[in-house]
Order: sequence, then C-alpha cells, then structure tokens
Amino acid sequence: MNQMASPPAAAAAPKTPLHMEDLGLEIVLMRDIVLKTFFRRNLTSLSETAKALAVTPPIAQELIDHCRENNLIETLGARGAATTSELRYQLTESGRARALDALQQSEFYGAFPVPMEQYWKQTARQSISDAVITQERLEGSMGHLVLPAGMLDQLGPAVNSGRSVLLYGPPGNGKSSISNGIRNALGDNIYVPQFLEYGGQVISVYDPIVHTLAKTGAEEQSSLRRAGPDFDQRYLLCRRPSVMTGGELTLDMLDLNYNQVSRTYQAPLQLKATGGVFIVDDLGRQVEPPQALINRWIVPMETSFDILTLQSGQKFMVPFDTLVIFSTNFAPSEMFDGAALRRIYYKIKIDSPSREDFIKVFVKTSRQYKLNPDEGVLTHLLKKKYPEHGNKFQNYHAPFLIDQMLSIAEYEGRPREMSIDLVDRAWENLFVDDSAV
Repeated sequence: MNQMASPPAAAAAPKTPLHMEDLGLEIVLMRDIVLKTFFRRNLTSLSETAKALAVTPPIAQELIDHCRENNLIETLGARGAATTSELRYQLTESGRARALDALQQSEFYGAFPVPMEQYWKQTARQSISDAVITQERLEGSMGHLVLPAGMLDQLGPAVNSGRSVLLYGPPGNGKSSISNGIRNALGDNIYVPQFLEYGGQVISVYDPIVHTLAKTGAEEQSSLRRAGPDFDQRYLLCRRPSVMTGGELTLDMLDLNYNQVSRTYQAPLQLKATGGVFIVDDLGRQVEPPQALINRWIVPMETSFDILTLQSGQKFMVPFDTLVIFSTNFAPSEMFDGAALRRIYYKIKIDSPSREDFIKVFVKTSRQYKLNPDEGVLTHLLKKKYPEHGNKFQNYHAPFLIDQMLSIAEYEGRPREMSIDLVDRAWENLFVDDSAV
C-alpha cells in the first residue's frame, strides 16, 4: 500500500515568457527597471542583462532595442574579434539621467516582478490543498517522536485538508515537534516569485530564511543550459515554504512592510508562506490577545484570499493558500469565542504521555544520545521520583534528564553513562520549590 520512495515532482511550472508583452508589466516600469539595473550593476552585454532581469535573451534584446530607439542605451560594438563575441552596451547621458530619476522614485532593480494577476494563476496550480501527504511520509517525519495510538490517524486527514489546525494540550509534550514534523512531511517543490507587482509597486517575496531552494541535479542543470529555461525565471524552485512564529508575533507582522529608503514593500509572513505552512507556536503568549490574532485570520481562512494595503491606502487582494497550524498550552475555550473555534476546522489535543509511552520516550531518547537505557535509573524514576509528583509524565522530561546527567558527568570527568545519583541531581533542575520563595 505504501510505495512512496521519493517526494513528488514539482508543481506545474509557470510558462516561460516569449515576448515583452508576456511579462504582463507596463512598458514604462520595465524600461525603468532595465535602466536602473544597467546603472547599478554596470551591465554591458545581452547575456548579463538577461540574467540580471530574470528573462530570456530574446526578451532582453527586445528591451535593449526599445531603450536604444529612445536614445537611452547605445551600442559600443563587440568585445574582442571573435565572431561569437557579444555586442556591448552602455547607458547614454539621457539613459543615465533617466536611471537616476527612476531611482529617486524607487531603488528597486534586478529581476522583473511577477504581476499579481499571473501569481494568482500560479498559486492555483500549486495549491497546498493538492499536496497530498501519504501515511508513510507522515510516519517518516514523525519517526523521532513517540505518539499516542491513533494520533497520526487524526493528523493525516487534517493536514491533507489544507484547512486550519489547532494543537492544544499541556506544555512540554511535543506540539512544536509535531508541527515541525508536518512541515517536513511536505516533500514536494513549488515556484516562488522573487518579487510581485501590483499597481506599479514592487513587493519582495522570496526570503532565504523562509524559502529553501530545491536541489537540482548536475544532469538537469546541464540540460537547462543547453535547452534554455523551462520555466519563468522570475520564479525560484523551492521546497514548500514554512513559517514558524511564536511569542514575537504581532498583528503588524501580517501587513505589508514599506521600506522608506528603497520605496519597496516586504511581503508579510502569510504571503511568504503561500503554498506551504504557517505555524503559530505558543499561541496565547503574544502581546496581542489570541482572539485578535484569530480574528485577523478568519476571513483569509474561509475565503482563501487576504487583503493588504499600500502606503497610499489602496487595498488589494492576494491569494491565501496556506495551512495554518496553531499550537497552544492554554485551554482553547478560554482564549477564543465560539465563532472563532468553529472556524478552526481541526482541533487535536496533544496530551501528556502515559507511563508506557514515557518508557518508550526514555528508551528512544537514550539511544538518540548513544546511551544504553539504564533499567535501574528508569525504575528509580518510576517508583521513587514520579510518585512524589503525582506521576505526571511529560515528553520533554526524558531528554531534559539525560542531557543534564551527561553535562554533570562531563564536568566531573565521569564515564558517559547514567546512574541513580546523577538522575537525582538532574531531577532537582526539573522542578522548582515554590515554598522557598
């Protein structure tokens, strides 16, 4: 039944533009970007121009010819005597003046942006709702965790739905790790625009912190050089993105960020996460009230679009194609009203482990630390230490105790192994004594 050996191929590629008109941008905007890029990067050849603007050489030639016709770029002749040498170009005085004037309006130059209308179509081709996660892949991404029976049967359908998910339960039991596992289970690739354009304004989308470039084999790269680009080079092929935020999340991080110096916009987090996963960890520990954060998400989660605002006050729609995962240690009913809870489609409780599951966690963690599980230490914990605290097990206890034991042993020059006296000393750091305060 589970025959998946490798992640699926990339989503449908954005078609390579063949002519200037296919770029979908106003000619004045394209001309100014060409001139600013020539000026900032000191371009001189057709191949350099095509690469810098992320277009094919024929389109780059069309753009250069347009600028030459308007006395903005001039030809200097070929470099060298070889018949294969490229013509050299430079800005004319008028071109340099126009470039400086355009830089006063916006410092943006380089790869052409993708018009918002085209981006909507590409988003539909690579929707997160089409990213099917198989049982095998989800189990593989969660293999380092000990999960209660039936947990993956709850998570799988929730993730494949592409709808919002709420993970809740007591702290220290792996909600963040499960969120990361879901993210890692998304093994395919999508096309991420470097920049978007709306109303003549440029929005930066690609972020190396969020987006991981897909690996391309040497054979595929060689084929690409021979045959030319097989997708619109204004996009980058990346793994499905994932954004994780915690207590630092504020409402203004979900709005466009305008750079007063460059006069360009930085995409908000949810737009960068398009086609991927947005994880809101530690919900309830932000400065903003949880209800306010959820209210910000309600319309996008239900309609699959978000509304952003430019500096001018103009509002426009962007696709909202994101799997949103909320993770909290607080009781959901204490943070949200009924309307908000109703709009979160999947609510999965991540509870404290049972005694049996804690034993599995302890054994697995020991092996991850390359230690033999010490039966005497484990028995001491189960019969002596945990009964003193109501037998309340948590998943983080095992790695915490083992790490502490090894730190003490290393400091004192002792063998790298467990012992009852070491675990007793580590236990003292697991809990605090409020009576001493």
